[in-house]
Amino acid sequence: MEIEQEMSIFVKSLKEKGLLDQIHMTVCNVGSRKLSSGDDYGAGAWNIFAPNLTIYGFDADADACEAAKADLELKQINWTEKHIPLALGKSVEEATLYVTKHPMCSSLYPPNEAYTARFNNLPEFCNLDFTIEIETTTLDNFCNSEEINTIDFLQIDVQGAELQVLEGALEVLKRGVLGIQVEVEFSHIYINQPLFADIDVFLRGNSFTLFDLETAYRHRVRSPIASTRRRGQLLWGDAYYLQDPIRENANFMIKEPSQILKLACVADVLGFPDYSLELLEHLTVKYGDNPKYNFAQTIIETLSTFPDLTKSGELYSLPLVANILPFLNI
Repeated sequence: MEIEQEMSIFVKSLKEKGLLDQIHMTVCNVGSRKLSSGDDYGAGAWNIFAPNLTIYGFDADADACEAAKADLELKQINWTEKHIPLALGKSVEEATLYVTKHPMCSSLYPPNEAYTARFNNLPEFCNLDFTIEIETTTLDNFCNSEEINTIDFLQIDVQGAELQVLEGALEVLKRGVLGIQVEVEFSHIYINQPLFADIDVFLRGNSFTLFDLETAYRHRVRSPIASTRRRGQLLWGDAYYLQDPIRENANFMIKEPSQILKLACVADVLGFPDYSLELLEHLTVKYGDNPKYNFAQTIIETLSTFPDLTKSGELYSLPLVANILPFLNI
C-alpha cells in the first residue's frame, strides 16, 4: 500500500508516548542561508524533537548568519540553534569564494558561465559578480574545538564544494552520522567541481546507502520547443543517504539501540516510513524486553490508522505484525 506522506508517520506517536525523551537530535546544516520556510529546520519537521534538538548552521556569508540569528531572537524557540559564519571545506586553508549574481549560488569553484549560458534560468543566478579571499576550516575542526561529539543528520548545499565538506568531516562521519542530504551536480555547473558520481563513491565507501534523488532539470535557452515527455537535461539534485545498522559489517557506532531509534526517526522525517518501520520492528524483536525499545504498540496503533489495512483484515496477517505480537504485553 502506498501513502501520500506530508509529515512523519511514526515519530508523532513516539513523541506522544514519551519514547523520544531518551534521545537528543543534532542537525548540521552546511550552507544554511534561509531562503524559504523549507530552510527553517527548527520550525519544520525537525521541530518535533524539540526541546531535545540542536541545530548548527554554517554559511560563508556572515550577513546570512546574522539574519538567521536576528530571526531567532524574535521567536521564543524551545530548541538550541546556532548559526556560525564559517566556510567549511576539506582543510584549514586560504581559498577564493566566487560570489555570484545571486548569493545562494556562490561557491569555492568558479561558475562555468560558458556552459550555464546554454540553459534557461541559470546565468542570472550563477554568473560571477565578484571574488573574495576567505579561510576555510573543517567540520571536524569545529566539532573538536566545540566538543561536539555527535552529528545525527548532515545537510550540505555549498554549490559544488560538497565533497570538500565531506572530506573535512571524516571523524564526524565515523562517530555515527545517521543520514545525509547533499546537493549534487550531474554536469559541471562550476569549473572542475566534483560530480554526483564522486560523492556517491565517497559516501558508499563510508557505509552510507543512497535512498533517493530529488532532481532538477533545465531546457536549452536557444530552443523554442521542449518535450512534454522529458523535462530537459538533468543538472543537479539533492541526494539522500542513510546508514544501515541491520546489514553485515555495519559501523558499530550505529548499532546501538539508541542510534537505531534515532535513525528510524530520521528516516520517518525524511519520508521513508517503510525503512523507519523496518528499524522499529528490528529494535522491538531484538531489544523489546526493554520498554524503551519496545515499539510493538506504536507499530500496531500506527498501522491501524490506515483503512486499507484494517478493512481488509490484512493487518494481523502481516509477517511484520506476527513478529512483534509477542512483545505487545511486555
